[in-house]
Amino acid sequence: MLVREMMVDPLLTKYSAIMLDEAHERTLYTDIAIGLLKKIQRKRGDLRLIVASATLDAEKFRDFFNQNETNDPTRDTCVILTVEGRTFPVDIFYLQSPVPDYIKSTVETVMKIHQTEGDGDILAFLTGQEEVETVVSMLIEQARALGRTGMKRHLRVLPMYAGLPSFEQMKVFERVSRSVRKVIVATNVAETSITISGIVYVIDCGFVKLRAYNPRTAIECLVVVPVSQASANQRAGRGGRSRSGKCYRLYTEEAFDKLPQCTVPEMQRSNLAPVILQLKALGINNVLRFHFMSPPPAQSMVQALELLYALGGLDKDCRLTEPLGMRIAEFPLNPMFAKMLLESGNFGCSQEILSIAAMMQIQNIFVVPSNQKSQAIRVHRKFAVEEGDHLTMLNVYEAFIKHNKNSQWCQEHFLNYKGLVRAATVREQLKKLLVKFQVPKKSSEGDPDPVLRCIVSGFFANAARLHSTGAYRVIYNEVIQTSKYYMRDVTAIESAWLLELAPHFYQQGTKERKSAGTGPELLLGGSQQGPRNGCSLGMTLSRCHGPVSLC
Repeated sequence: MLVREMMVDPLLTKYSAIMLDEAHERTLYTDIAIGLLKKIQRKRGDLRLIVASATLDAEKFRDFFNQNETNDPTRDTCVILTVEGRTFPVDIFYLQSPVPDYIKSTVETVMKIHQTEGDGDILAFLTGQEEVETVVSMLIEQARALGRTGMKRHLRVLPMYAGLPSFEQMKVFERVSRSVRKVIVATNVAETSITISGIVYVIDCGFVKLRAYNPRTAIECLVVVPVSQASANQRAGRGGRSRSGKCYRLYTEEAFDKLPQCTVPEMQRSNLAPVILQLKALGINNVLRFHFMSPPPAQSMVQALELLYALGGLDKDCRLTEPLGMRIAEFPLNPMFAKMLLESGNFGCSQEILSIAAMMQIQNIFVVPSNQKSQAIRVHRKFAVEEGDHLTMLNVYEAFIKHNKNSQWCQEHFLNYKGLVRAATVREQLKKLLVKFQVPKKSSEGDPDPVLRCIVSGFFANAARLHSTGAYRVIYNEVIQTSKYYMRDVTAIESAWLLELAPHFYQQGTKERKSAGTGPELLLGGSQQGPRNGCSLGMTLSRCHGPVSLC
């Protein structure tokens, strides 16, 4: 929000002081704001900036904002202030030797604490939803077995991760009787985002799952990496909020000493197209010279510039185009979604595209309870269509509106009610922008072709074909790499549409990507690396098998 406000008021003249909280998280927009605020401070000496965090590398921030160019420390324009928090001591325990399976060790440590330690709830950190659910199942089984031995204190085992429905997440905050000990098995969402009272014992697996973008292949990977020392200390601190606690690290002290001090900032591991677009809209034409606190990789910058040029948002000189580039920049979305929305009037389907774009901004619309998995998937298939995920999500949204945004209907159909309400809110925000830009209000009246062609107009760069046969192509929102490559949010398209709607991007005959030709010196590269092993048509509604090549 702060960055978008700068588009209207570049010097933030309404404010005399600005506070950046949780600055250690180093998100894309936190880093953009940090760089912009440094520029603003050079022109506004009266602006006071407070950067706050519990795990901050304070010296790095001080050096970045300090305008003192002399060796005289008395002329520093930045100082570090330390405020002692209300925390209790936490004893740290390390392993004497590494363990081969931290999932098994997590379960064993929980049960040992439960049987040998005093009162207090347990918080165990793992890397992802699958690991969390595996450990929850194992603990429930062991707790039942222990209960049969006559142990009076019971375990209440609860999962906690970002994709969990909100009513399930709220269970971790519920009070339990003195005869029950809570065990919360969580991802790093419990590291800083929430505070759960009653936690005394923390178990740290020593790993975290991070997104990392590869500009060469335009693929975003979900990679399990060792935590940083800052994150490990933040996890340990969860056990000292209400009284003295204990943290069991499932790694050696020597391994801790070798961990990186801080997590790699998002700016150095993300798709930078939205970042560059925002900076261009703020009048920063030479983004390569922008003062980033942690400069991004040059190849990521080049790839982002190429994409924005292909979308028509930048001209040959890498300047923001008028009016298209400026309009794309006003959308709080991935530039591909913005281009799709702006073209929707020309295809006569702005109503449908608004709903699709809004739904694609919401994670985990489909709820799949572990104890009702088959039933949930069967109900979800009622919304599915053979064209793919985009029209499936459109069906879900239209059904939600048809049933008057009813929460009971969502529960019966295993849908995330709050997520759908949020999608409706996002749709209204996007609708205002389309009205502002005079995009015609039109509906395709049930004809899928205009909708699919409009999606291609924005996402032509994200095309793939089945290897060897090449019988049809798909458009996808993103590719995620875990143990394999998966396409997320996939829709089948006619291959001829790529040549028709993006002739500047594809060659006749092969329909492979071509260079930018008369474009800027930052040329569009050739075909993406293939083959890929399988592609998931999102939401587990459908799946295509076999090698897939990115066009």
